[in-house]
Amino acid sequence: MSKHFEIFFSYGFRPFFLGCSVYAAVVMAAFMGWIGVHHAGGDFIRLPFSMAPYIWHAHEMLFGFAIAAVAGFLLTAVPSWTETRAVHGKTLCGLFVLWLTGRIAIWFSASYPAWITALADLAFIPVLGILVIGALSKGWSKRNLVFVPLLGGFFIANLLFHLERMAFLDDGIDTGHRLAVDLLALLIAIIGGRVVPAFTTNALRRRGEQKLPVNHAPLNVLAIACVALFAISDTVMPDAPVSGWLGLAAAVLNGVRLAGWRGLRTLSEPIVAVLHAGFAWLVIGLGLKAWATLGSALSPQTALHALTAGAAGTMILAVMSRAALGHTGREIVAGPTAVAAYMLVSAAALIRIATPWAVPEYYNEGMLIAGIGWIAAFSLFAAGYWRILTGPRKSQTP
Repeated sequence: MSKHFEIFFSYGFRPFFLGCSVYAAVVMAAFMGWIGVHHAGGDFIRLPFSMAPYIWHAHEMLFGFAIAAVAGFLLTAVPSWTETRAVHGKTLCGLFVLWLTGRIAIWFSASYPAWITALADLAFIPVLGILVIGALSKGWSKRNLVFVPLLGGFFIANLLFHLERMAFLDDGIDTGHRLAVDLLALLIAIIGGRVVPAFTTNALRRRGEQKLPVNHAPLNVLAIACVALFAISDTVMPDAPVSGWLGLAAAVLNGVRLAGWRGLRTLSEPIVAVLHAGFAWLVIGLGLKAWATLGSALSPQTALHALTAGAAGTMILAVMSRAALGHTGREIVAGPTAVAAYMLVSAAALIRIATPWAVPEYYNEGMLIAGIGWIAAFSLFAAGYWRILTGPRKSQTP
């Protein structure tokens, strides 16, 4: 076994954060290519995947890009929580190959039956879940058990997608994608509620500030429960007023949480401030989803991108950049490349949301600009963190 293999597969964040960032750029580039050809009046004779490009794009952003980030986070955080050795070596390599196999299966799904695609794509989350449960069992903690049913929820969401493709369901794709987005929102509400005030407190204490973030446990429980109820309601009855009101309540409660975390005091430290930005996108996304559901002119798809491109995109970049530095023995400071990526991903989300609502006649142009911003953000991360993710810890560098 080579030294490079040992280093790269020593911790889950290394392959999955790098794979996540590269894949984010590749999928968006392919989708932008399709939009560009259509905008120019052209068409493709044959695509390698057996679904509409917008469905392929949504699926791969959720079950390719976002799930890779979730895997990298859990495979890195759980060993820290349980004080056990991380999944590594051939086991981690096999898991990463399983994720890649699912991506290849979806990309070339026009070449073989839907059930083969389903088997290849569905295998990853259960194996990840088994590894996470195995690690959690060595240091049980009630507050961390929540990640097990969340992984189960992501599996169900992906299963719904494949059941429609195999003609067993009529609305499995939309329902599965909607459930996956809402589960991402719930993950951000949970994880953000831990890391944003904690890292902000550390940053402010280093500067000698006395007024620290306020983090009330009852408010946290109520806010997270409200997001969970919204996820359930939005999955089974997305157009019902109750879903809109639950989304609004979730937005307000999480906004109150965010307001107590002293975000404005972190503007001089981008690697902390970006965590607040990601959580702010969660609040905005929940609010826009509620607004769209309760009868505004805003389309649900536009609102949805505040949660995906905005909240998920920003928070994933924030967590990846911080964890990669911390777990490789480097100073936890965002360099110019990371700061540019932070700004680009939020700008891309803003353009994606504002264009269809404010200037719908420039829809395709807006989508292309937003897509380019997204590609640039994750390409910058991949390029700037390549050596960090593939090389030895700082202390090991000669």
